[in-house]
Amino acid sequence: MPMLTVKTLAKLAALLALLATPALAEQITDAAGRTVDIDMPAKRVLVGEARQVSVISALAGKHAFDTIVGWRDDLMTKDLDTYRNYLEVFPQIADLPRFGYVGNGTFSVEAAIALKPDVMTLNLESQKAAEESGLEEKLAAVGAKLVYIDFRVDPDANMENSISVLGKLFGNEKTADELIAYRRQQLARVADVLAAHPGMREPKVYIERAPGIVGDEVCCQTFGPVNFGKMIALGGGHNIGSDFFDKFSGELNAEQLIVSNPDIVVVTGANWSRQSDVNKFVSIGPGADLDAARAQLQALMERRPFNALPAVKAGKAHAIWHQFYGTPYDFVAVQQFAKWFHPDLFADLDPEDTFRELHDTFLPVPYKTGYFVSLTTESN
Repeated sequence: MPMLTVKTLAKLAALLALLATPALAEQITDAAGRTVDIDMPAKRVLVGEARQVSVISALAGKHAFDTIVGWRDDLMTKDLDTYRNYLEVFPQIADLPRFGYVGNGTFSVEAAIALKPDVMTLNLESQKAAEESGLEEKLAAVGAKLVYIDFRVDPDANMENSISVLGKLFGNEKTADELIAYRRQQLARVADVLAAHPGMREPKVYIERAPGIVGDEVCCQTFGPVNFGKMIALGGGHNIGSDFFDKFSGELNAEQLIVSNPDIVVVTGANWSRQSDVNKFVSIGPGADLDAARAQLQALMERRPFNALPAVKAGKAHAIWHQFYGTPYDFVAVQQFAKWFHPDLFADLDPEDTFRELHDTFLPVPYKTGYFVSLTTESN
């Protein structure tokens, strides 16, 4: 065995010292405005809303589930088609531990802690429930950090930062920056055209939030000026709900809807078959049967007061994938709204191509059509 020189021993000692040095924590600001120190990238992540995987997978690609040790059960119940699309590529998710919702008390802190996470991501709307349950303190007691993400409550303020935070947690800040830039570029394809036509009339649009999930549903749940309400505005329409609500959503009186007389009606839909007790929703999403979805939309439009609306009688009713409201892929919805609201101006814009390009560029799952449907085939 050759003798180690003093110089070699010194180099070896320096290397061992370097390896023994703990990683320096990086400080991030989450969607709740909290500063959190976390060793980046995270090694064991609890995903507090499984639908966040649509962003995580864009950032981590085929390694999306390498560091996820558990996730909420909402992807299966809220968006079954997307779950199945991911299951084809990542069969291991069938065995990934699932947990309930912090917001309704079905989340078990003890079960989460047993997974030994170093980070848990949680949607911003769950903050109050998390604080009341002492979730942050209980996680901190075992060395885990809580990080709030938001693509839904206040996207204008939190969308890009939430992408950046997830990029750091999953070790790909460069892709996060690219995704942010891509979203800006795609939104500009609509904004630039609308800016060139400042005097153009904005059609009045009523959007109904997730109709047909439960029985005896009272009309009419809609959105205020944020989220889908903002997407309608970005697409060149006037959101009727914004005239009555200054918050995320609200319930519009049926008589008021008739008086408002929208030019266009939109409903949101997804595959809620594991959640619904009546299955009267419009089932759209990746790989959806659009003929069946059109029939479901037709059935919803036969309810009162929709069957009395001139817009519906003229066939100006559409359905759009509900999950655009909780992802940074809102630009696809904005482009589709622009096509529906101003078909002549946006004749050359193809939201399907945009969403397909997003999948080809960023996502590890294949693109499948099925995210939009109209009452008449001519409107698709």
